[in-house]
Amino acid sequence: MPGPLHGYRILDLTSMISGPLATMILADQGADVIKVENPKGGGDHTRLANNLRGGFSASFVNNNRNKRSIALDLKHEQGRETLMRLVGQSDVFIQNFRPGVIDRMGLGEDVIRDIKSDIIYVSISGFGEEGPYAGKPVYDPLVQAISGLTTVQGGADTRRPRLVRTILPDKLTGVTGAQAITAALLARERTGEGQHVRLSMLDSVVAFLWSSDMGSQTFVDGDIPQQSAMSFVDLVYETSDGYITVAVQSDREWGAMTRALDKPEWKDDPRFATPASRQKHIDTRLDLMQEVIKSNSSEHWLAQLEAEDVPCAPVLTRTEAIAHPQLHANGTIVELEHPQAGTLRQARNAARFSGTPAEFRKGAPELGADTHAVLSDAGFDASELAELQDAGVFGASARKAAE
Repeated sequence: MPGPLHGYRILDLTSMISGPLATMILADQGADVIKVENPKGGGDHTRLANNLRGGFSASFVNNNRNKRSIALDLKHEQGRETLMRLVGQSDVFIQNFRPGVIDRMGLGEDVIRDIKSDIIYVSISGFGEEGPYAGKPVYDPLVQAISGLTTVQGGADTRRPRLVRTILPDKLTGVTGAQAITAALLARERTGEGQHVRLSMLDSVVAFLWSSDMGSQTFVDGDIPQQSAMSFVDLVYETSDGYITVAVQSDREWGAMTRALDKPEWKDDPRFATPASRQKHIDTRLDLMQEVIKSNSSEHWLAQLEAEDVPCAPVLTRTEAIAHPQLHANGTIVELEHPQAGTLRQARNAARFSGTPAEFRKGAPELGADTHAVLSDAGFDASELAELQDAGVFGASARKAAE
């Protein structure tokens, strides 16, 4: 059976990571995502990122599979007119230009909704559409900084802030965007009305942090204490041949830990008698554990800890992670064939649907590869396509693809 979003069409004007990741999630789940790219600008900026093979970057293929690419010069009047005909046959219109740009292009919500009144119009921004930072250029580190994430990663307000070493705001916004689009489509099924979904990277990260990292900012009345960490020691322990992680919370787990490390005296130590006292003396506790754990191998300690049902895991490199038997059991990593880039190793769509599974239909497209096919499906005849081609609306990429 096709994926759960089969039958929905998405016009995707986004580039980089946040928007393309959102629409790839939906494409994996069956939506027909038409990626609209500028033929004169080389298309999505990530096409030129590093880790290239066969003319495709790893970043581009990992955020754009299952999509069709059309090349349209939207500065050209005929290019915008062509896009409008596609709008009339689409369910979602999504863009992540800097606020104000899409309106100057003549593609704001009112214009699009005049063509398709019930369309889901999606705008992704960095900082939001209003306010002092709305018009600023934005990249992931800036959002990490202004959201408080760098301070959370640093461990306390008084410590040196640190960046999370992955573009979490971009990717989190993509996941949040995919969920929001699906929710808007569900609401339209019930009401028959479309709406404008606005999403910023900043809002996505702040909402993400609030569930666990903004305790000192939660209660309004009274003084707000500065957020501070109970410990700056990571729950990563060095063994004689590598690293493991161990985490315990309950009294039962702590007792099991003392048995696994053969330290029964810790169970009776008043500093570690309760969860509260263990947290109060966390640095002492973790230092004691580290001294024991570094005396033997990762394999030894994992076996000891697992025998006592203590939560633990090996600390793996990226290459080791993809070979781990749990990922194999989950079928998390798949190998897919791409006509230009060759065999790819990618993560499958994370959600599993028992009745309408996500599927792999095609790899990330060449720039403009599907222009003629998409427009033919939309009702453009051969003479119209030839006229647009001659006018330069498609650019050389679509001409090559058509040949």
